Amino acid sequence: MNSKKNQERAIPKTRLGRLGRIAKMAGGVASGMIGEGARQLAQGKRPKVSDLLLTPSNARKVADQLATMRGAAMKVGQLLSMETSDFLPPELANILAQLRNRAFIMPRGQLIDSLISAYGKDWESKFEHFEFEPLASASIGQVHRATTLDQRKIVLKIQYPGVAESIDSDVDNIATLFKVTNLLPKHMDITELLRDAKLQLHEEANYVQEAAYLDAFREALGDNKDYVIPEHHPDLSTERILAMDFVDGEPIESLGDLDPSIVDNLMKKMFELTFKELFELRLMQTDANFANYLFQHDTHKIALLDFGASRRFSKRFAIDYKRLLRAVTAGDAQATILAADKLGYKASDASQSYQEFLIEVFAIALEPFSKPGLYDFKSAQLSNRLSQLSQDGYSFKEFWQTPPTDILYLHRKLGGMYMLATRLGARVNTHAIASPYLQTLAL
Repeated sequence: MNSKKNQERAIPKTRLGRLGRIAKMAGGVASGMIGEGARQLAQGKRPKVSDLLLTPSNARKVADQLATMRGAAMKVGQLLSMETSDFLPPELANILAQLRNRAFIMPRGQLIDSLISAYGKDWESKFEHFEFEPLASASIGQVHRATTLDQRKIVLKIQYPGVAESIDSDVDNIATLFKVTNLLPKHMDITELLRDAKLQLHEEANYVQEAAYLDAFREALGDNKDYVIPEHHPDLSTERILAMDFVDGEPIESLGDLDPSIVDNLMKKMFELTFKELFELRLMQTDANFANYLFQHDTHKIALLDFGASRRFSKRFAIDYKRLLRAVTAGDAQATILAADKLGYKASDASQSYQEFLIEVFAIALEPFSKPGLYDFKSAQLSNRLSQLSQDGYSFKEFWQTPPTDILYLHRKLGGMYMLATRLGARVNTHAIASPYLQTLAL
């Protein structure tokens, strides 16, 4: 019981309340600096201000308050940890990484208020059973099981109160905090990242839009023998609650003990889906959080969950990314730089040494699609190699930029697939999956 209570944190709903969280965060960081500075001075050291800002204690204060606020505040921290962590001070990057799988849950009173707001005071009359303990919680909302009066087994994705209304101000407040506390390198411009974070968060907080994405994926993949997609229940869905089928299955990241051939085939299906999303549907569920995938042992199907982070890609972007893949898999350095330019990297304007660095980054990041035959993700150690390579990036600070927006979300998905394949120890002929798509630039 105590552990559950410790996980419960009321979400501040008003702008003033949420601004207070930011102020508390900044105040905590400041007091932490004073305390750490006094400690180091007592030891005869002369600490720099930047060192005091980036202590693990201060970074934990930031991470804790972002997690408590949920919504935009937490999402910005997650995006920074996943997409720019190679260029953040290690102390901050390591602590922000906690936000990838961290969220508190609503107290029961706040949950009931949300249900009353959606269904009225007699909300309980709509259900034969409602489970107050959430199945999952994230940055935008939490998920609860329920049984309807006509015996439908469903889940309700219930949005945290105040999250949708606070998106723009939260992002602006967090950006200000990072700026005044120097928690990010001064030369790093995250303007585009923050702008797109606002747009993406408004999409994720729009449950009517998510329901439309859910319906679109069911229409595109509903007859596919490899995937299961829950059905949307419009009669119980509102702007702040999304009702859909309850889908059973085992968390996909826990399948390492399965027969290797089953694991390999499972990941083959996941990569096939990723390429289908990019080049055929041009609609991708970009949040590769492992919790969004379940494995059904009886059918070997993969259940796909949570479509709030879906993103549509233009035909132009899909063709330009195909151009990059073709250049990298062919080992064509000049074509790789030109393709990077078309995607928005401004690579041709950089120095020769930085271009060579960028070519090497792409070569490693897209290596699974370049090497014929089974690719062993565990032995390849892609994450470690990219992390080591990022150390060389410190020599090119003048060329640093946040990735182009569409690239950011696509690589978020690809990175998640790599991480999952590595965790499961999968071997997949990813080259064979990509090759048919790269025969021509046409879609």
